[in-house]
Amino acid sequence: MDQVAFRSDTVLSDVHLLLPNARHLMARLNSVGQPVFVSKFRILREEEQVEVQDSVKSDLGVLLDEDGDLVVTRKPNRMLCDREKIHPVILSQAGEAVSDEEDDEAEDKECAKDIIRIEHTMATPLEDVGKQIWRGAFLLSDFILSHPAVFQEATVLELGAGTGLASIIMARVAKKVYCTDVGEDLLSMCQRNVALNSHYTEPAAERGVKVRQLDWTADDFLTDADAEFGWSEEEVADLHDNTTFVIAADVCYDDDLTDALFQTLYRITSNLRSPSTAYFSIEKR
Repeated sequence: MDQVAFRSDTVLSDVHLLLPNARHLMARLNSVGQPVFVSKFRILREEEQVEVQDSVKSDLGVLLDEDGDLVVTRKPNRMLCDREKIHPVILSQAGEAVSDEEDDEAEDKECAKDIIRIEHTMATPLEDVGKQIWRGAFLLSDFILSHPAVFQEATVLELGAGTGLASIIMARVAKKVYCTDVGEDLLSMCQRNVALNSHYTEPAAERGVKVRQLDWTADDFLTDADAEFGWSEEEVADLHDNTTFVIAADVCYDDDLTDALFQTLYRITSNLRSPSTAYFSIEKR
């Protein structure tokens, strides 16, 4: 694969576009023939967060718009023009990276628990944007990391989880996370990401991420016992009995899907036994 091919309906997340070339590692082709990449992200320690926050404040000045929304400025277009074409480093069939003199080992040994690895695609058609990583997921993840006490030992439902980044971060503090989306290929990728980050999500045996299908256009949960990402009756009952938080990142980009999202949110929260709070992270475009 020499370069990413773009079509008129291609959508590309800034997260991937601005990531250095060395961090694009193509791992495999998914079941529909799309290249799947692995990107690494490091969770900043407390002292590093302060340094970054101070730097952002000095660079950006005012961080809130007139409505009180966080303003994250984009990099100048000239930087994108100067950027070289993407030449991903291919992984061998055995899954061993043939790249950069084992530089991952040296980098990760000291802070392996702070490294998150995410499988994703790039440059997808609109219907497959869930397979990319979007900045709303980073903002939601940062909020979770900044308020761990809020979600301590909670049962959480994520709607439109995509690659599962926010659910993985949430699993560090929550008791259980139902990580939901639709499409077997996307859910398989999400399940792989949960497995890739088991070092982060399982500090205690009782914690867990359940990857499950939740179609907003359907009237109920998929409870087919033969479906790989179907719900058991016990899981549906657990969701209704114990969920106190619903989270979602960058899920409003299509009018029909947005209507279906809020219908699903209303249906599910109406059946919860406890009061719930919903956190949505959405990038203004």
